[in-house]
Amino acid sequence: MSALFSEFKLKDVTLRNRIAVPPMCQYSATQGLANEWHFSHYNTLARGGAGLVIVEATAVTPEGRITPACLGLWNDEQAEQLAKVAQGIKAAGAVAGIQIAHAGRKANANKPWEGDDHIGSDSKEFWPSIAPSALAFGHHLSRVPEEMTLSDIERVKQGFVDAAKRALDAGFEWLELHFAHGYLAQSFFSKHSNHRNDQYGGNLDGRSRFLLETLQAVREVWPENLPLTARFGVLEYDGKDDETLAESIALIKQLKANGLDLLSVSVGFTIAETNIPWGDGFLGEVAARVRQEAELPVASAWGFAKAEVAEHALETQQLDLVMIGRAMLANPHYPYALAQQLNVDQPSWVLPAPYAHWLERYAI
Repeated sequence: MSALFSEFKLKDVTLRNRIAVPPMCQYSATQGLANEWHFSHYNTLARGGAGLVIVEATAVTPEGRITPACLGLWNDEQAEQLAKVAQGIKAAGAVAGIQIAHAGRKANANKPWEGDDHIGSDSKEFWPSIAPSALAFGHHLSRVPEEMTLSDIERVKQGFVDAAKRALDAGFEWLELHFAHGYLAQSFFSKHSNHRNDQYGGNLDGRSRFLLETLQAVREVWPENLPLTARFGVLEYDGKDDETLAESIALIKQLKANGLDLLSVSVGFTIAETNIPWGDGFLGEVAARVRQEAELPVASAWGFAKAEVAEHALETQQLDLVMIGRAMLANPHYPYALAQQLNVDQPSWVLPAPYAHWLERYAI
């Protein structure tokens, strides 16, 4: 049996293989509500054979959406629609996960195919964005956000808690906190975007506080027997990677001590001027260091789609889970293709029985 097609158990949840579909925003919701597109999209991904399917970044407050067309989980109507998504994923044999998020200073943007820039203040879809400090991301996202008050911070943390409760009630069994990609939590951690001089800024402890307190608050309402995970950018590729990675690992150790069960290792994307070494499994060695030093299971979603790359990352214990996104969009049955490439015996077990029946019995 290949490493990629071995089971993975975390808390009381068992994945049928080590293939996970990461959150990929669809920008197709209305007022934060999932619709027929989402039902079809996630059902298809789950039916393709992945062990875990994580629903895209879902905003915990209205102003936390990346675009006006992003999913939300700040009210019960949204939870009812997302419950249908969770049911569909589980019916196809995968574990249903969801990522809850707040976009911070990157919020209130146009869809990527409609400009990917901030929406103008004269638009009916405009809302003010908030962030740790009144610093714009720059480039296409040039709006200066409002600096969050302590009251804002408490309100957003409560939003994460309320969203976690709704996610649980909706039937999700795997929760991911979006602490990456220059969105709100990541921008609290980064020196590039956090210039506060109160308890939520300054040194590492101050810049880590929002992430730790949010995790602690969610851990109180999310069942101990279900995985609580996070996606976090451990470095920026800004020329200060050694310092940033050391600080990141220090934070991750604290997150683990407060109930984090797995980390999805990513890039910060807090600034636009970076030198990211894109390539197959380029975060593998970084993830391995996080895994070893923090003594925490890890995953990553960058460049692990090739069969030999994914298998190597698991066999060498760089990763515990492989996140495969774009390849799954191009071919939802990509796990079946991977099984064939790895010469897995009877690989059709990754497919639903009706599909496997036709492929095995009538193979020509």
